[in-house]
Amino acid sequence: MAYLNQVKQLVKLTWPILFAQIAMTAMGFVDTVMAGNVSATDMAAVAVGSSFWVPSILLLQGLTMALVPIISSLNGSKNLTQVPITTIQALWLTAFVGILLMVGLYFSAHLYYQFDIAPELADLAKGYLHAIIWGMPGFALYLILRNYSEGLSRTIPSMVISFMGLAVNIPANYVFIFGKFGMPALGGVGCGVATALVYTAMGISMLIYVLKDQQLKQFHPFQRFMRPSAKHIKRLFHLGFPIAAATFFEVSLFAMVALLLAPLGASVVASHQVAMNVTSIIFMVPLSIGIAVTIRVGHCMGERDPQQAKLAANAAIGFGLVVAVFTAAFTLMLRHDIAQFYSQDQKVINLAANLLLIATIYQFSDTLQVVAAGILRGYKDTKIILYVTLVAFWMIGFPIGYITSLTDWIIPSLGAQGFWIGFISGLTAAAILLCFRLKKSYAESLSHPV
Repeated sequence: MAYLNQVKQLVKLTWPILFAQIAMTAMGFVDTVMAGNVSATDMAAVAVGSSFWVPSILLLQGLTMALVPIISSLNGSKNLTQVPITTIQALWLTAFVGILLMVGLYFSAHLYYQFDIAPELADLAKGYLHAIIWGMPGFALYLILRNYSEGLSRTIPSMVISFMGLAVNIPANYVFIFGKFGMPALGGVGCGVATALVYTAMGISMLIYVLKDQQLKQFHPFQRFMRPSAKHIKRLFHLGFPIAAATFFEVSLFAMVALLLAPLGASVVASHQVAMNVTSIIFMVPLSIGIAVTIRVGHCMGERDPQQAKLAANAAIGFGLVVAVFTAAFTLMLRHDIAQFYSQDQKVINLAANLLLIATIYQFSDTLQVVAAGILRGYKDTKIILYVTLVAFWMIGFPIGYITSLTDWIIPSLGAQGFWIGFISGLTAAAILLCFRLKKSYAESLSHPV
C-alpha cells in the first residue's frame, strides 16, 4: 500500500513535468519537420547547428537543476525563508555562465567550416546558431523560475507556459522559415529566430506567474535586491556543476555524432536527426519521472525520513521500467509511420526507421540511468553522476560507436547504425554503475538519517 501511495505521488508530480518536457521537445519536432519541408539540407542544418547549441543549453539547464533538491529539501524542513535567497543566487550564477556560453557559441559557429561539410550546409548551420543564441537569457530565466516552482512541488505552471511557448513556436516558424507577412524566407535559419523569440516569451511568462501568484507571494525571490553571495553561489555550483557537466558529456556525445556523420551526406544526417528527435520526445517520460523523484526524495530527506525516500526511489524505478515497455513497443510498431511525419524522402525514411528499431533496445537502460540519476540528485549525491557519465559515454559508448560506424576494424562499417550501437553500450554501462551507487546512498541515508 505504501508503495502504491508513492507511485500515486510520483504520478501527480510527473504528469505536468512530462507535458512541459514534451512541449519543449515538440519545439524541436516542429523545427525539424518544418525545416525538412524546405529541404534535407535545411533539416541537416538544424541538426548540425544544434550540435553546439543543445549541449550548451543543457549544460545551463543541468546547472540550474541544483535548485530542485535544495528547494524541495527546504520545503520539506519548512525552512522557506532560505528559498528566495537560494533562487536569487542561482540567477546570479546562471547569468554569469549564460553570458560566457553566448559569447562562446557565437564564435564557435566558425568551427563548422573546419569539418568536411558542404559550404551551403555550414552557412545555414552558422546562421541558425547565431540566431538562436539570443534566446538564451529568456530561457535561463525560465529555467531558474521553473526549478524554483517545481522545488515547491508546483509543477503545473511550467507545463502551461511550455505549451504557450509551443503555440508561439509554430506560427513563428511559419513566418520566418517560409517568409510570410513581409519577412524573408530564412529556411533552417528561421527555426533559430523563432526559437529565440519563444524562449524570451517563456522567460517573461514565468516571471509574471511568480510575481502574481498569491501563494508564492510570501517568499517569491524578487521582494528585495540581493547582491551575489560567494557562499551561496559556491554551494549551488558545487551541487549543480556535476549535474551540468554530466548532462554536457551525455548530450555532447550525441551532438558529436551528428558532426561525424555529416560527411556521409545530408540524408544520413537527416535520418539521424529524425531518430534523435523521436527518441528525445520519448526520453521526456523517464526524464520527467527522474525530476519528480528528485523532488520526492529531496522532500523526504528534508523531513528526515530516509525510509520514505528509499520507498519513493524504488517506486520510481519500477514505474519507469513499466512505462519503458510501452514506449519501446510503440516505437517498434510505428517506426516507419513516425519517420514519414518528418520527411517524404524514402531514403531518409528507411534509414530513420532502422535507427528507431535500435532505439527500442536502449529505452530500458536509458530509463534506468536517468531515474537513478534523479534519485541521486534528491540525495544531493551528484559528483558520481559526472564520473559515471564521463566513463560510460565517452570511454565506452563513443569508442564502440566510432569503431562500428566509421571503421572496418572489427566489422564492416555500419554508418549511423554503428553509433546507435554505441549509445546502447554507453547507456547500459551508465545504468549499471548508477544503480550500484544507489545501494550505497540508501545505506548511508538510513545509517545517518539526520
